Amino acid sequence: MQSFLVSTGVVALAEIGDKTQLLSLILAARYRKPIPIALGILVATLVNHACAGGLGTWLSNVLSPAILNWTIVASFVLMAGWILVPDKLDEGEIAMPKRPMGVFGTTVFAFFLAEMGDKTQVVTIALAARFHDFYSVVGGTTLGMMLANVPVIYLGHRFADRLPTKAVHIVAAVIFAVMGALALRNALTGSPLV
Repeated sequence: MQSFLVSTGVVALAEIGDKTQLLSLILAARYRKPIPIALGILVATLVNHACAGGLGTWLSNVLSPAILNWTIVASFVLMAGWILVPDKLDEGEIAMPKRPMGVFGTTVFAFFLAEMGDKTQVVTIALAARFHDFYSVVGGTTLGMMLANVPVIYLGHRFADRLPTKAVHIVAAVIFAVMGALALRNALTGSPLV
């Protein structure tokens, strides 16, 4: 349960102001069909985070505990800094399919590509490696993405403009730093991750 709750909270916070949240806003403004957009985000996130969670789980099985501990320390510390860098997304940067795919298909395509190498994908890898719990981590990170993106789809600019994005990013950075410190303690003492 801890891995699910941590994954949900961390990703929901990390997603605030992220390029995929900005993409949700652009898709909602362009198509004005919230249900297929939300379902497209759900499918794209599940596939993307399942791949990331699989990679994290695999890494936890093939790397020695010492190397894995130090890798997780580095990933959480890097995430703490990366989360403070605001994302920007222009409509021209969105990868759209060449052929019409409908609102759902376009959302899956664009959102999946935007999520590749994104903060939330990287943190999903780290959390899956940290907790050794593929299903709870992928379920939690997917729920966190939905918690951050669905309100944007429905409430649009009114919601996004009122969020204290900088404060949310600072809180998320502190959480990543604390997780990094806990991972550092485990790395220094040689304790297992879980």
